[in-house]
Amino acid sequence: MQSHPNVQAVQRALDEAGARDGSGAASRVRLLPEAAHTAAAAADALGVTVGAIANSLVFEADGTPLLVLTSGAHRVDTAGLAAQLGVTHLRRATPDFVREHTGQVIGGVAPVGHPGPLRTLVDTALTGHPQVWAAGGVPQAVFPTTYPELLRITGGTPAEVA
Repeated sequence: MQSHPNVQAVQRALDEAGARDGSGAASRVRLLPEAAHTAAAAADALGVTVGAIANSLVFEADGTPLLVLTSGAHRVDTAGLAAQLGVTHLRRATPDFVREHTGQVIGGVAPVGHPGPLRTLVDTALTGHPQVWAAGGVPQAVFPTTYPELLRITGGTPAEVA
């Protein structure tokens, strides 16, 4: 699995960005014993609170992709977020739309390693965790990082999304 092209793309993006894991070490993609398709499953596998999981959710915002990195402890308020962004239609993207714009499948979408840049919002609720975990390109892969690193490596914008 470590040789999966998506995992390689994520690790390459982390390396190129000089991403750190919260302890000062380079952020490395890790494989879980089993696929974690939900924040709760990832939190259980890692022994962390669900709020420390950075869910990568792709939305279609007036026809363009929007990546929202949200704390696993809550849901995105799509109506409120649409109003904040000034978009008419904001809805969860279809699996095909997600794959087209990220090269990854739902349940394993990473914040980085996509074919091209994505507009990204990073949930301010993640600031309460010294280390956060994000998907690594496939449902079985994750990597540790921090809130400031997520902002830096994604070029994301801090946002209240719940």
